[in-house]
Amino acid sequence: MERVALTLLVLAVFVLCLYGMWRGWRRQARAQSVRIPPFPSVPADPGEPVLRTRGIYVATTRAGHWQDRVVTRGAGLRGPAELRLYPDGIEVDRRGAPGFWIPRDSVIDIGRAKGMAGKVMGTESLLVVTWRLDGVELDTGLRGDDLAAYPRWIEQLKGGAPL
Repeated sequence: MERVALTLLVLAVFVLCLYGMWRGWRRQARAQSVRIPPFPSVPADPGEPVLRTRGIYVATTRAGHWQDRVVTRGAGLRGPAELRLYPDGIEVDRRGAPGFWIPRDSVIDIGRAKGMAGKVMGTESLLVVTWRLDGVELDTGLRGDDLAAYPRWIEQLKGGAPL
């Protein structure tokens, strides 16, 4: 009987921890929905993509704060994604989660990073786009399947227009 009671106690503590994490995630999402405006949606006809890269969408964080993940409006969900560069912006097409648009004139910088929001690698294998959304600076990171494509992205965005 003591084992059953101990097992139920451990299970109850585990469920309570899960509930606390869920509540914290929801509270953070509500707080961010006030501070961070909705992400732009992809235009109806953005044109033909200049570059494409498949990989894992890692996160969007406040610029320079790589552990401060943006969780509002589904942006905190990691998963398969494809970045498409168009003349007017970048489409972040996430499978199973809402995609969004980064207007070209909002891009501040692009580069490589070793880590972001709980995803840390030994090499600079994240492609990170720093952009501005109504006065809020954000970093959006992708771990691409083909790291050799990163220099083309950096060249297109840094060389194509002043950032």
